[in-house]
Amino acid sequence: MVIRMVDNTQYSLLPFSVAMCVFDGDNTAFFKQALDSIINQTLKPNQIILVVDGSISASLKNVISSYDNITFLKVVYLPKNVGQGNARRIGLENCSNNLVALMDADDISVPDRFEKQIKIFKQFNDLDVVGGNINEFINSTDNIVGVRLVPQGDANIKDYLKKRCPFNQVTVMFKKSSVEFSGGYIDWYQEEDYYLWIRMCEAGAKFYNIQENLVNVRVGKDMYRRRGGWRYFKSEAKLQMYMYNKNIISFIRVVFNVSIRFVLQVVMPNSLRGFIFQKFARGEHDEKVS
Repeated sequence: MVIRMVDNTQYSLLPFSVAMCVFDGDNTAFFKQALDSIINQTLKPNQIILVVDGSISASLKNVISSYDNITFLKVVYLPKNVGQGNARRIGLENCSNNLVALMDADDISVPDRFEKQIKIFKQFNDLDVVGGNINEFINSTDNIVGVRLVPQGDANIKDYLKKRCPFNQVTVMFKKSSVEFSGGYIDWYQEEDYYLWIRMCEAGAKFYNIQENLVNVRVGKDMYRRRGGWRYFKSEAKLQMYMYNKNIISFIRVVFNVSIRFVLQVVMPNSLRGFIFQKFARGEHDEKVS
């Protein structure tokens, strides 16, 4: 797909929201950096919906209060923690624009992320989801330890979906109407995004990934720990069976996918898992699967 560059002034006519969630476990300094990265964009959102998922610390509340002058920031307070999938669903429900970008509370969007995504939507209005690549860093964005590349075009994305999640969730901008048509965010342990893309694929949605870094993502031992363990493995295995039952993948593909995940998520220690993710589990998106 060839992207024709046009005058940025046209894109202010295409309004969009940003949906973001924060909970008590989030780091205060990282949260502020994340908010700043979406407020100080070359193309600013018309609306930011911040869902506070349950009670939070005084320091996180202070960060939120420091943005009282941002008129396009709306804070939605939930009385108790409902989990990421449900919190994202509530955030989406509160977005008044059809185009919605996602953001996490500890990552950093590149300054022209939204400008690039709006250009794609303006030029190709039949797209439903537009994502991009991520750089993974530890401590500083100058210390890049990994890159996750995702396939560009619709057909390649849907083929890649058969073996791995085809989007970096923190980079996506999508049409709210298309997400809701597919059932919206449904809580699925650590996999609510992958589950959504699968259902959107079933519904005939059209996908695209910009082949540039859109978000700098923090990684470390905690992240690799979350990507391992029996609970995470069972969640992934269940999702593979969902795709098999929907005739998206073959039984051979199920066995292969589940076997790889068992080794990575159950057998392998966190330290080695981190090395494998950084060095070998990134950027492979050309293989045709079934």
